[in-house]
Amino acid sequence: MKKSALVITSINSPESSALWAYGFECRQRNIPFYVIGDRKSPNDFHLAGCEYWPLEKQRALKCRLASLLPESHYARKNLGYLIALRNGAELIIETDDDNFPNDNFWDTFNKSETLKTCTISTSGWTNVYQFFSDREVWPRGYPLEMLKQNGLSFPECDEQTVTCPIQQGLADNNPDVDAIFRLTRQLPLNFQKNISIALGRGAWSPFNSQNTIWFKSVAPLMYLPSYCNFRLSDIWRSFIAQRILWVNDWHTLFFSPTVYQQRNHHDLLEDFNDEIPGYLHNRTIAKELEELELKPGTQALCANLIACYELFIEHGWVDHRERQLVEAWIEDIADDPPTEGSVTI
Repeated sequence: MKKSALVITSINSPESSALWAYGFECRQRNIPFYVIGDRKSPNDFHLAGCEYWPLEKQRALKCRLASLLPESHYARKNLGYLIALRNGAELIIETDDDNFPNDNFWDTFNKSETLKTCTISTSGWTNVYQFFSDREVWPRGYPLEMLKQNGLSFPECDEQTVTCPIQQGLADNNPDVDAIFRLTRQLPLNFQKNISIALGRGAWSPFNSQNTIWFKSVAPLMYLPSYCNFRLSDIWRSFIAQRILWVNDWHTLFFSPTVYQQRNHHDLLEDFNDEIPGYLHNRTIAKELEELELKPGTQALCANLIACYELFIEHGWVDHRERQLVEAWIEDIADDPPTEGSVTI
């Protein structure tokens, strides 16, 4: 079994969120659990089974990224990935503090990077949610203009053995959908069980940071951008990661829910406003990424990551300040000093 870790960023009290459930199970299962705090985090945070990183402890990390990442931002989660990697994690699962684990969540720590599953090899946008539900539903980040064009048609799906270094679990009850869905459709919504589907070269689908498995082989691709809207950070990361997977003939796996979300408070109109750049540009971003010349091989992952972000900076999708952060991230994951602290048992 690979050495694994769980990473969450949170400003909540452990008593008022799913954090307690994760801490309890991680303690029982001896799984390192890292919680990355921020400005609004409680000063007296303590949770058995969890290694908590408040801002002052983050600032003391021996890495460039710690001092460069903006505060009060979800992308500080990058430090959680870095801490997990430096402590030997070969498989990292990330989720959020409003996603509660189902019993089968803990089985995902035993997942294999290579597996046999239904695989889509056709090019274009794939609404993966249609494989898990009979309702009209689409993931956050899916281009709205493709909904009518693709309808509820199913692309061809063949059983294949494929390598999936990134694996996205869905969420029940309050799944990851955009503000337009939330404003115009009814929730809750639960997906079908025991389904998995892999997307290969040319098949696009957004994936999020709410229930995602990352294998160490693609660690550089975990990087979350800071200088774009919070509602777009994980979605745009997913497009970059998928494009780099393709050049290595790797796939992205989507599987039935292992968490259920009891969503933190959101202003849906604010979410809508924050998602507008994605509504306008996601399809163009995919086209531009497809035209980018990238190189195969794990040794080229970092160079490919830089090339993708240079494209984003050139088009103004992220601010030019992102360049320094990407470079710092690459430098930091190549370095391996010991970290302080240990899981509180």
